[in-house]
Amino acid sequence: MRIGMLTGGGDCPGLNAVIRAVVRKAVDGHGWEVLGFRYGWRGVLERQYVELTVAGTRGILPRGGTILGSSRTNPLKEPDGVERCRAALTEVGVDALVAIGGEDTLGVAARLAEAGVAVVGVPKTIDNDLSATEVTFGFHTAVQTATDALDRLHTTAESHDRVMVVEVMGRHAGWIAVTAGMASGADVILVPERPFDIDEVCEQLRRRHARGAGFSIVVVAEGATPKAGTMATLSGERDEFGHVRLGGIGAQVTDEIRARTGYDARVTILGHVLRGGTPTAYDRVLATRFGLAAVDAIADRDFGTMVALRCGDVVRVPLGAAVAELRTVPPSLLEEAAVFFG
Repeated sequence: MRIGMLTGGGDCPGLNAVIRAVVRKAVDGHGWEVLGFRYGWRGVLERQYVELTVAGTRGILPRGGTILGSSRTNPLKEPDGVERCRAALTEVGVDALVAIGGEDTLGVAARLAEAGVAVVGVPKTIDNDLSATEVTFGFHTAVQTATDALDRLHTTAESHDRVMVVEVMGRHAGWIAVTAGMASGADVILVPERPFDIDEVCEQLRRRHARGAGFSIVVVAEGATPKAGTMATLSGERDEFGHVRLGGIGAQVTDEIRARTGYDARVTILGHVLRGGTPTAYDRVLATRFGLAAVDAIADRDFGTMVALRCGDVVRVPLGAAVAELRTVPPSLLEEAAVFFG
């Protein structure tokens, strides 16, 4: 059997661990060939691929990023994109495909599965927003990176009596913001799940400063939005999946805090730095388990599924269900974090 593999969407710590695990079990465990498509779905459409071997994937476990490269190419936006993908896979002799990605990459995989392509999905998103799995690899690393940065900014804020506004990733879900914010003792956390009132934010800061604290830490998810009419926001261009290219809410919040309170406020944007670097031990192990489980699904011919973590076990769920809805931060966790505000 010859299987193909691709990594789509934003890069993420742990991708190489998945690639290594798939290759090791497919080759050593089953005697299969493995092809890696370059740059996500673009590589399938353009028939760009490389042979992946045990020797060629040795040593990649601790490396960040993806040795296959990635892109946000959306075949569903291409003329006859699904049929072109299926024809390309047939032409290069791929019997089954492992698609590693988030909601967009797996959404395309689900459409291909409906069209009869033998595909298995592996969830990947540092935002941790796929509802079918309890956690995705890369999230733990991103939170640790954000927490380390927030700890450092905390000492600077205290030294200079500043309000430090820190923007982190999180388009639709504020898991990174809430988790890293709680871990680092942030004083305000703004997330997409709960539109914020900038007046209330400033009042929380004034209340904190009145109690003797001359500094504050505000964590803002990139997808956080103000309540209608409370402050102006910027709009950006969209990618091939229709998502607005985010970034800038942290700077806007900083400007508003400075103007409304008179406090010395500065912004730090932890953007792509959260995606890079070596994965934590937890993410290496989870990614490895997902890769091994994907090969098992192919061996069982259980196509149209995605591997997922449930109660500590790696299970399989239908691809369609995996991308049906986003996993957002529950109100109860936001209330727990708010105990420490102001």
